[in-house]
Parts: sequence; C-alpha cells; structure tokens
Amino acid sequence: MSAQEGSAVNGKVAAKVLITGQVQGVGFRYFTTDLARSYGVNGWVKNLATGDVEVKVEGDKGAVSGFLKELKIGPRHGHISNFQIEWKPYEGKFDSFQVRF
Repeated sequence: MSAQEGSAVNGKVAAKVLITGQVQGVGFRYFTTDLARSYGVNGWVKNLATGDVEVKVEGDKGAVSGFLKELKIGPRHGHISNFQIEWKPYEGKFDSFQVRF
C-alpha cells in the first residue's frame, strides 16, 4: 500500500473514486458491481448528473487494490479518460455492493 492510500484499519481500506469518460450507457455500473462482488468488496456505484460515475468501496486492502486496478480498465464498450482515487478512513458501514440511483 502506498503512502497515497492512507492507513489501513485492521488491514481494511476505503476509497471514493470519480471516473470520467464514456462511462454511462455502456454497462459501467453493472460491470463495477460484478467486479466488486468477485473481489468481495463492499460499497456502491452510481451515475452522476455530470455524466461521470462515482464509486465508494471498502474491504481488505489487497482486494480493494485488485478491484481498483481492474476497474481502471473498465468495461469493453466504455472509455475512461480520468480515474481519481480519494482514500478515505475505513468505516465498515457496507455489507454488500450495490448500484445506487
């Protein structure tokens, strides 16, 4: 874990991600949900009125890192132009990963 990733609480981390590009109308939220579930991380994904996608994710630092690495590639029909990660304190307030509307 790099210094930019903040500090882990019992090996767990949290991040908020803002993703810009061609990320709406391409199945990005469902791609993200499937990916999150495969890594066993919790949180949510939602489309923003700006055309961007926002993700909040929590979990074991290795799982979150792997999830973010694959998420940055995105779905086949999408195109990511910017991927901003803001590391947050782990709170453990999510028990699944969901699409928010």
